[in-house]
Amino acid sequence: MLGPGSIAVIAGVALILFGPKKLPELGKAAGKTLREFKNATKGIMDDDDDKKKESEQQK
Repeated sequence: MLGPGSIAVIAGVALILFGPKKLPELGKAAGKTLREFKNATKGIMDDDDDKKKESEQQK
């Protein structure tokens, strides 16, 4: 697990590497990417559940 010290070090390194103007853009892009990934995996899980229900109904 990441403790508060580790998070502070990571944030500091990111601030040095990307600068204060670029960080909000990077955060926004990362959030959008995670949201899309979550929606895609949810869709895959829903498809699997539908297939299981169909196969159970056919039996």
